Amino acid sequence: MSPIPSASQTVGPFFNFALTTNVDLGILAREGVPGERIRLEFRVTDGDGAPVPGDCMIEIWQADSAGRYAHTTEFGGFGRLETDHNGCCTFETLKPGRVAGLDGSLQAPHINVMVFARGLLRHLHTRVYFAGEPANAEDAVLALVPEERRATLLAQPGEGEPGTWRFHIRLQGDGETVFFDV
Repeated sequence: MSPIPSASQTVGPFFNFALTTNVDLGILAREGVPGERIRLEFRVTDGDGAPVPGDCMIEIWQADSAGRYAHTTEFGGFGRLETDHNGCCTFETLKPGRVAGLDGSLQAPHINVMVFARGLLRHLHTRVYFAGEPANAEDAVLALVPEERRATLLAQPGEGEPGTWRFHIRLQGDGETVFFDV
């Protein structure tokens, strides 16, 4: 046996031993913080459409409702949860405001996402945008994504559930989520 890990000898499982034990990391906005409160439900599936349960961790980082990353104890802007047996986790947060891009133009409201999972030697980066958001048409990062793949970056509103957004991360195969090389 070789001491060098191969694709079949990957790291894990370990996320649920210490990194995701604090459930408060799923609540980004405390009571009284201004902005539109939302529930952001993630579902992570593999190339066959099967849920990625347990040893998958989602981290999010976002601006507050005014588009600022300078956070306070009431709004940290950072969250981390593991997926459950159905490959799901839910964050309670605020819909982010628009932030300036490198060229000074405003980006559409979005949430930055990192996916860690058994079998991934490097974590994956993606973004959550919000379906129906008018500013999506002006977003320079979203414009870099081929039009036929942009839907993989759009959270959809929960039917009959105001304030709930659903975002599906497909790790590979048909409908694979767009991941960024950062």
